[in-house]
Amino acid sequence: MTDITLVTGDGIGPEIAEATRRCIDATGADINWLIKEAGIDVMERTGTPLPDDTLEAIRKTGTALKAPITTPVGTGFRSINVHLRQTLDLYACLRPCKSYEGVRSRYSDIDLVVVRENTEDCYAGVEFQRGKDDTDELISWVNKHSEKQVRGNSGITIKPISVEGSERIVQFAFDYARKLGRKKVTSVHKANIMKFTDGLWLDVSREVAKKNSDIEFEDRIVDNMCMQLIQKPELYDVLVLPNLYGDIISDLCAGLVGGLGVAPGGNIGEKGAIFEATHGSAPKYKGQNKVNPTALILSGVLMLRHMGKKAEADNLENAVAAVIAEGKSVTYDMKPDRDDPTAVGTSQMADAIIEKIKT
Repeated sequence: MTDITLVTGDGIGPEIAEATRRCIDATGADINWLIKEAGIDVMERTGTPLPDDTLEAIRKTGTALKAPITTPVGTGFRSINVHLRQTLDLYACLRPCKSYEGVRSRYSDIDLVVVRENTEDCYAGVEFQRGKDDTDELISWVNKHSEKQVRGNSGITIKPISVEGSERIVQFAFDYARKLGRKKVTSVHKANIMKFTDGLWLDVSREVAKKNSDIEFEDRIVDNMCMQLIQKPELYDVLVLPNLYGDIISDLCAGLVGGLGVAPGGNIGEKGAIFEATHGSAPKYKGQNKVNPTALILSGVLMLRHMGKKAEADNLENAVAAVIAEGKSVTYDMKPDRDDPTAVGTSQMADAIIEKIKT
């Protein structure tokens, strides 16, 4: 039996975490779940959104499935998701975007993988607040050493991109492509403008590509990449991107396949992995047994594959696909009419998936 940490999150998190746990257990994956909390709910009781025992459990098990956690906008604590990735050095964010029959979308037959660098770029957390002494000192230094001048009343975010960080994520993308039998890796950047950060990224991407010549390589400027994905997504396979672009492009790709409700994710490093849905915690739906659990269940599929449990992963994904294609026991957002009275709840959709699992 394998120990896995299940972080129940907040908002809709506990409901979809329970639905996902039941579906994974139905595959016979033989998992011992360590149930832990994180987010706003536990912060109200303990004063911290990430208790020490939750972080310790993730370190101990090495693998976790995490339900969504609310990140306050503009104020409050920093993103727990980002903190976990940086603390545990989960440098690779894996976000597959795949079409499933029965999911409403303008596109069909989409099968893309976004590989996003997780620890550097503008999300590294190196920020300086407007009006603070250290910010004024930094602005003064920059204005003395640069032809480009920064206004005094500015907030500053530093964008670090390193050779080492770029090398390992681009190599991860090639390794993942090779493992899954994919044919091409596309490195995405803005090197035409940010020559010392994205320029470094592109240079490193090209060097790594030379060592992986069995797989086709190309690069695209990020704004052009957005247009290309809308016009001809069939030309692309595995995309590898710095942190900020990866966040944006992964949501764009999720839109191609029907939205965040069917968008799974995984965060992987040398010493551990956390799997999570791409969507947020949707607190307004908390406790209503209403939301779609598909994204977290598919994140569980990624987790099972990461654990080497391919048969269980395929069984679960096929069951999810069958329920969605059938269109009967699905949540309101997956019905042609969102007010369809035949829509089922979170738990009931999980029940239908469990019935489809081959035992």
